Amino acid sequence: MQQTAILLLHCPDKLGIITEITKFITDNNGNIVYLDQYVDKIDGRFFMRVEWELDNFAIPAEKISEYLETLYGQRYEMEFKLSFSSKKPRMALFVSKMSHCLYDLLARYNAGELDVEIPCIVSNHEDLRYVADQFGIPYYVWSINKDWSNKQEVEKAEMDLMKEKQIDFIVLARYMQIISEEMIRKFPHNIINIHHSFLPAFIGAKPYHQAYQRGVKIIGATSHYVTSELDAGPIIEQDVVRITHKDTPETLVLKGKDLEKIVLSRAVKKHIERKILTYHNKTIIFS
Repeated sequence: MQQTAILLLHCPDKLGIITEITKFITDNNGNIVYLDQYVDKIDGRFFMRVEWELDNFAIPAEKISEYLETLYGQRYEMEFKLSFSSKKPRMALFVSKMSHCLYDLLARYNAGELDVEIPCIVSNHEDLRYVADQFGIPYYVWSINKDWSNKQEVEKAEMDLMKEKQIDFIVLARYMQIISEEMIRKFPHNIINIHHSFLPAFIGAKPYHQAYQRGVKIIGATSHYVTSELDAGPIIEQDVVRITHKDTPETLVLKGKDLEKIVLSRAVKKHIERKILTYHNKTIIFS
């Protein structure tokens, strides 16, 4: 396949931005293979994703960002991120004791659905080592004391591992620990969580039991980027399933687990494909 450059950008909405960017690409012999844009009329903000082939492109890949910043950064007050299809993202999976999301992601990875590398799986329990062994992925365990007295030490070890493995983003596949602000700062909008409710409803622990007690008629799952505020980061993907008065907390958990796998995999795939832009506490998801 042709190697491509992928540009995600946002800036105040002004006349001529699309023309300028596409002209920059075509004038330098780039063949555009994808373009999608959106204008937030309330904030007056322009968002765009454009992808073009690098064969015969006049500017070396390592210089493109410099050109974009010089030509458009200050002129359009533009914030942008440039990536390349040749660079396969490196994803770390964090898990605790529940295997459903881990199995689903690894099965999709094994089937070639996720164009990503998985150098490691990190956990606070030994329980899922057998899953990692089945897929031949190194499994690391750091147990956290109940009083959190060693949490800082554990996170330092985890961050050292992330650096060693050159991890680009982290997926919390039902990792039942709070991530520190320091780690969040190291991976801004690059830690993806799955929460077992339709946020902002039922934040925190045991959301299915909360849903049962409230008598809701639908339950949901939400995948979002992790921020310092619990379960309040930019939402990437959500879905719901209908329930009835006949459901119990146990059946809600079973139905919810199926939903969690689907919602998390969709979010991870969009992230891998570089189709997400975050702005304030929202996401723009390109098709």
